[in-house]
Amino acid sequence: MNVSLKVDGKAVDLNAFPQEIIGNAAVAMAESLRGVGHDWKGIEIRIDK
Repeated sequence: MNVSLKVDGKAVDLNAFPQEIIGNAAVAMAESLRGVGHDWKGIEIRIDK
């Protein structure tokens, strides 16, 4: 699983541990929703304030 994070358009370097934490949390949230199966190809989350 490849996880990337950008804040205000700037990439934030992530080592393996935060990639795993963020990736697993996003996958768990998405897969718990109706209509999302385990055969997904990509998940994109964008948060604007």
